[in-house]
Amino acid sequence: MKCQRCQRDISQDDSFTHLGQTLCEDCYMDIRNPNQSCDPWAVYSATRTRESQGLTDVEGLTSLQQAIYAFIKNRGKVTAEDITTKFSLTPRDLQNQFATLRHCELVKGQKEGDMVYIVPFN
Repeated sequence: MKCQRCQRDISQDDSFTHLGQTLCEDCYMDIRNPNQSCDPWAVYSATRTRESQGLTDVEGLTSLQQAIYAFIKNRGKVTAEDITTKFSLTPRDLQNQFATLRHCELVKGQKEGDMVYIVPFN
């Protein structure tokens, strides 16, 4: 059997049903509990955890998160499409990476006219 969202092969025991779709565990979790970039509790938790561990700037981030942050910081502002193209990410993958960087108060969204840019937090 296949997950109807990502098309990954899954067994009957490892499948979940949501709104009539058969899903793998990862897709089910994404739908039921998606990452939220605007989550005050996640920001509080991430910043306090990083502070308690003595982490600053990009320390403790994955190499992908570090590269995305450097790309944003070097360009000053980028669109989500710029990032997905540069790093070959799906929009969902970008949302997950952006949420982590936002929770660490490294980047944020900024609206200019009709466009939304991702910019360094400070």
